[in-house]
Amino acid sequence: MDIALIGRIVPVFVQAAWTTVELSLLSLALGLAVAALVAMLRLSHVAALRFAGAAYVSVFRGTPALIQIFLLYFGGPQVGIQFEPFAAGAIALGLNIAAYMAESIRGGVLSVDRGQMEAARSLGFGEGQSMRWIVLPQAAKLMIRPLGVNAVALVKGTALVATISVVELTYTAQRFIGSTYKPFEIFAVTAVLYMIMVYGLTLLIDRLDRAYAGEA
Repeated sequence: MDIALIGRIVPVFVQAAWTTVELSLLSLALGLAVAALVAMLRLSHVAALRFAGAAYVSVFRGTPALIQIFLLYFGGPQVGIQFEPFAAGAIALGLNIAAYMAESIRGGVLSVDRGQMEAARSLGFGEGQSMRWIVLPQAAKLMIRPLGVNAVALVKGTALVATISVVELTYTAQRFIGSTYKPFEIFAVTAVLYMIMVYGLTLLIDRLDRAYAGEA
């Protein structure tokens, strides 16, 4: 093992890891926003809206995230949509993870006893008010773990954007392998940095879960 090489590349790889973190945060923010909307569609009393939500989930869960990235980045210009690699990667990953998060949100809402909604309505709350003030606060506790799993998958999935030349952790590793011919050391450092990011995210999820459990 080339320890000297590892010492030289670590600062560069840490910088690339920050790009991965930024990409993950942007994709996560987009994913949560879209997921909330799709979950509302899936829970709607209107059949057409339920169908639209189900179609979104089916398309984005039924096709590889890599193909979705390629469609947006390479296929987008054909229909007048053009993004820089970083933006294309963030948008594609966000739209992809939204399909999984929507089901996590929907599952959390459906896990709340229907009697809670009925009791709120009997007290004079409208359907929207009942959902906002009664159902969602209880469902939030049930969503933390599933959404956390989705977030971890998203962080690891950012490696896919290396295929469209986003200079994040995996892309940086590939470039260094081409110049050093030391794949073991390069990928070992890459793996450790991914593990650190995932471990930090897992700790945050555990803390949120305990905080909500303490309020129960």
